[in-house]
Amino acid sequence: MSERPRRSRGVVLAAAGLVAAVWSALMLSRTADDRAAEADPLPGLPPVGQLDGFRADAWYMPDDSTLGFVEIPGGPFTMGSDPGVDSLAFDIEWWGEGRVQGTPDIPTFFIGRFEVTVAQYAAFVGDTRHPVPDTRTLQDPPSHPVAWVSWPDAVAYARWLDTRLRTPPGALPDSLAGLVADGWRVALPTEAQWEKAARGTDARIYPWGDAPRTDRANFRAASPVPVGSFPCPECAYPVADMAGNVWEWTRSPFRPYPFDDSIERIDLSADALWIMRGGSFGDTEQYVRAANRGGADPGARRAIIGFRVALVRD
Repeated sequence: MSERPRRSRGVVLAAAGLVAAVWSALMLSRTADDRAAEADPLPGLPPVGQLDGFRADAWYMPDDSTLGFVEIPGGPFTMGSDPGVDSLAFDIEWWGEGRVQGTPDIPTFFIGRFEVTVAQYAAFVGDTRHPVPDTRTLQDPPSHPVAWVSWPDAVAYARWLDTRLRTPPGALPDSLAGLVADGWRVALPTEAQWEKAARGTDARIYPWGDAPRTDRANFRAASPVPVGSFPCPECAYPVADMAGNVWEWTRSPFRPYPFDDSIERIDLSADALWIMRGGSFGDTEQYVRAANRGGADPGARRAIIGFRVALVRD
């Protein structure tokens, strides 16, 4: 079989089911246990109180000068995988037609240092009465990444946080208040923004380098852990858990490469499969690589799905 039919078949499989070997578990119908876990739209919110390293007076965001938003400088970076270098690469990570990787040039943005936590999501639910169809969403400890959230849930959280950062402005650290006043807004990251934050500009395979390390991320494990539990001094940027813990929704609809930034400006209410990145606690090293792409129906809620937010300026 020639190389081109092999790649085309990979794209067709991806568009139809986003690679059955990777995502079959995400596309399963809900089980009886799942249905039994559904509860009142607003279950009792868990008590949080003080949480070390996070501000109880600022929606449990990280306690630093930008409430946890880390600047990722603009410019080109290597996106996707070269199967000649990374033997674990999936076909949908190739840019095709002989271009095994691409170099998109994206503007500066900021990304959350941590995945959105249970405490942060509980603040959102308490403030908005946003429905919580699955009680497991808020049952993990407050410093754990929130899970059991759909893509619309993640978008709603980002919009709420954007509103809260603007009212009242006096509650924000000066540096973050300046960014908000200058037109920056909270959104889910695109998959290009996510990948650059995960791997920097040197085409590394994992956030810390080219070899898998279980001391740098939570994978091949039984459960999630508190955000930021794994130090990563080798990471390109001071952003935690870009591999493992929970998969992270992005605002990119699934489409074959090459990446096109104009596609990310579509109506967020569009019917699409949405890209997720990063892998989860239960995955092997193949799925927590920085270039790996996954995705699911927007209504999917699973123990392995969470998200983080970004600051962007269109």
